[in-house]
Amino acid sequence: MTPVASVPPAGPRFLSTGSVVVDVPLSVPHLPERGGDVLAVGGGAVVGGGFNVVAAAARQGADVALASPVGTGPWGALVRAALGAEGVTVLTAPADGDTGLVLTLLEPDGERTFVTTVGVEGRPRAAELAAVPAQPGDVVYVSGYDLVYPAAAPVVSAWAAGLPSGVRLVLDPGPLAGEIDAAVLGPVLARCDVLTLNAREAMLLAGAGGDGRADGGAVPTDGAPQAGADVSPAALAAVRGLVPGSCSVLVRVGERGCWVSEAAGAPARRVPSQPTRAVDSTGAGDAHTGILAAALLAGVPLPDAVRRANLGAALAVTRPGPATGPTRAELDAFANS
Repeated sequence: MTPVASVPPAGPRFLSTGSVVVDVPLSVPHLPERGGDVLAVGGGAVVGGGFNVVAAAARQGADVALASPVGTGPWGALVRAALGAEGVTVLTAPADGDTGLVLTLLEPDGERTFVTTVGVEGRPRAAELAAVPAQPGDVVYVSGYDLVYPAAAPVVSAWAAGLPSGVRLVLDPGPLAGEIDAAVLGPVLARCDVLTLNAREAMLLAGAGGDGRADGGAVPTDGAPQAGADVSPAALAAVRGLVPGSCSVLVRVGERGCWVSEAAGAPARRVPSQPTRAVDSTGAGDAHTGILAAALLAGVPLPDAVRRANLGAALAVTRPGPATGPTRAELDAFANS
């Protein structure tokens, strides 16, 4: 299929290669045992995945574009309608086939577990990505999911690694951080400007198995968590060593906020959040990333952008559903309350 002709944008924008899928959220009293069953309550299909990130950024007033395939089937139509409602531009031509589906099991404490099928979003076309007009001043988002999908991984990795100077690359490895092939992940990490991930994902990248109990070396900290807490100094040091010295590393730790290491040798400091009553944590990290990107795009300094993202994620978890990032007005009101 012929790539869509690209017109250079008038100003900096947020570009996402994060694949958009359709979520079917189901509330369950507990996860079923193997071979078992459990009664669930569902509210129907909703658009999620990479949509959560671009919607969160668009609601903050950013100019947002999606550079990921969207299908021609009924799920793809649902995705296009949702993107259009948020004002997100789709840079890719309609892809033959349908968009993938994610089954989300939500437990009473807000924790969620996923089962994912891969649709056309897992098969980006190199020619289309090459035609995306990334310009200095833009913020680009890459998701770890697209570095795991077999057909997407080499395409997205090569494109991200070759982004021009002046484009800020934000990478969120996601829950599958430990499954990304080193040959795919390495070039993206080497080009990365902001690495954002949660504590479990940091442990996976650090080789600690996601249990928060890594021991060993240290990273300069200002009251950083110790082993057995949210994320260990050893894990922070290991993750810090995977990226260039100029890359900022953010480790999200839920209601406690986010640990920020702005550059190699700089102390890691925790930027606090505001505790709220979590109803559904699905998409909380996505809301954080989208709001962070919008703030960076607007020229907000990193610590302030993280603080704003923390509050946005705290507000997002008080609402059911995956794409619950607040509007700019809602976030401003919450921050000043």
